Amino acid sequence: MAAKKPKRNKSALKRARQAKKREARNRAVKSTIKTLVKKVEAAISQNNKEEVQKALKIAIKYISKAASKGVIHKNTASRKISRLMKKANTVLSSGTVTSPPSATAA
Repeated sequence: MAAKKPKRNKSALKRARQAKKREARNRAVKSTIKTLVKKVEAAISQNNKEEVQKALKIAIKYISKAASKGVIHKNTASRKISRLMKKANTVLSSGTVTSPPSATAA
């Protein structure tokens, strides 16, 4: 028995196009998140406080935005931010570092 033909009506075709666009956009956002996390971790491994703070601020902002747009789940975003902060605080422990301002409220 042959495979079923895909739907041919207008709404099904449009939904397929929309899904393809969303998939590409979400993949790009997730890839950027991974890159930003790697930048933070690289700065941590070099013990560069200024670079860690800069990279951490950018990463947290981007992760929060992705969660608010629905690209990743809010709990996943919270977990990623928490783990990043925990790692960053090992380098930044000499200064006073608190949780990021409204990281999950974005």
